[in-house]
Amino acid sequence: MNLRDLHYFIVLAKTQHFGEAARLCHISQPTLSMQLKKLEDELGVLLFERSNKQVILTEAGRKILEKAQSVLHETRQLKEMAQSLSDPFSGELRLGVIPTLAPYLLPLIMPEIQKRFPRLRVWLIEEQTHRLTSKLALGELDAAIMAMPVEADFEPIILFKEPFYFACSKDYQFSKAAPLDLNDLTEQTVLLLEEGHCLREQAMDICRTARANTGVDFTATSLETLRLMVQSGLGVTLLPALAVRNNSEQLEIFPFTEPAPYRTIALFHRSQSVKLDCLKQLASLIEAIINPLLRPDL
Repeated sequence: MNLRDLHYFIVLAKTQHFGEAARLCHISQPTLSMQLKKLEDELGVLLFERSNKQVILTEAGRKILEKAQSVLHETRQLKEMAQSLSDPFSGELRLGVIPTLAPYLLPLIMPEIQKRFPRLRVWLIEEQTHRLTSKLALGELDAAIMAMPVEADFEPIILFKEPFYFACSKDYQFSKAAPLDLNDLTEQTVLLLEEGHCLREQAMDICRTARANTGVDFTATSLETLRLMVQSGLGVTLLPALAVRNNSEQLEIFPFTEPAPYRTIALFHRSQSVKLDCLKQLASLIEAIINPLLRPDL
């Protein structure tokens, strides 16, 4: 038994498809099948129920999967610990970012990260919060930049508080003057992101406070889709500050009076992360880059 075979086993368990698992493992399907059969023979149990249409984990397979994931996670941590002892700012850093932040944050911070930590290779993953927390718990990520709160047992390093702005089209009949009060949202038709985005829930909380109307028949899959829907006059929305920095006058943007609604962005990591020194310096760098950009006159 070797770590490579355990990796093959985990990938097939996730995909439940020999062809897809072989592609992800960069091997042929017959080789994958042979290696997994060898693993089953060594363990003395069947890991999968196989048919022409699907691959399903057996009860033994489900129990062994959890242990196999733990073994690979511990092995990865051992390698990372050795790397961090020699140089905490080299090697790989797997960083997750939520979709409502990634397109606006990453272009601002990645050039500076590369300058500050030239020996650090940063692998970026853009996923919704529930997927990032799962990957972080399994050790597939070293850290994730997400909006608070996160319902998981991770340690947060606060990066910045990102205000929300009111956005409407140029032709929208809106008679209020900036800055707005939350009561100015009353009875407005506020467009939202689809289920699964944490920004949707944060916007919903603001709308409930303001008694705004969110009962529309469609939702957006991304912030850029949401911007285009608002630009076409289908309604208004709430956008986080970094998303309106380069508005190009396509939308009317209004700040709110203080205390303005905002979301808190943090860098989450496992409490015993071997990359903690690196993550703390990374967080300080991000904070120094972004906070000066979050001015009231954005």
